[in-house]
Amino acid sequence: MAEAVAQAGLPALTPDYLATAFSDDLWEAGERAVLALRNHFAAARFADEVRYGILLIPDPGKLDTRRPLTAAVRAGQFSTPTKDVFDERLPAGSLGIRPGRPWTMVATVTGVYGPSLGSHNQIVAGPSTSFTVAGTDTRALMIRQLWGARVLQSGRDLPDCEANQRWTFTLF
Repeated sequence: MAEAVAQAGLPALTPDYLATAFSDDLWEAGERAVLALRNHFAAARFADEVRYGILLIPDPGKLDTRRPLTAAVRAGQFSTPTKDVFDERLPAGSLGIRPGRPWTMVATVTGVYGPSLGSHNQIVAGPSTSFTVAGTDTRALMIRQLWGARVLQSGRDLPDCEANQRWTFTLF
């Protein structure tokens, strides 16, 4: 991942960079959003296994996580170069984070498992109040850009992957 970030011309995610790139107010707002997500979805099936946190989305003009990454990037996750599972026939998908900032913070699921809230169709058709947290309908963030950034930053603990004991439908 570090090599892909460097090749894209993005700053490395070091403690010094994080301390200077994002204000204390922004970190505090992120913590409040993470807590709001945790509280809102506390009754979901497997909620006790969900880890929420801050995900950093790279500038899509430099590193677009909606598209597959090289096998070399995945080598650190699978111990061998591995191609992304990706259907090239799919369109690029939504761009929730626009180009221009090196990294953008998003409060979301950051662990291996997400809250089990039903099928995609059940979630999309469900009442907005069930999925609105702190004024944001979280369903609008169920996009490949966030998913790709999450996979990129997950290390060897890949979300909803065949290497896990089970799958969940992950809501961002």
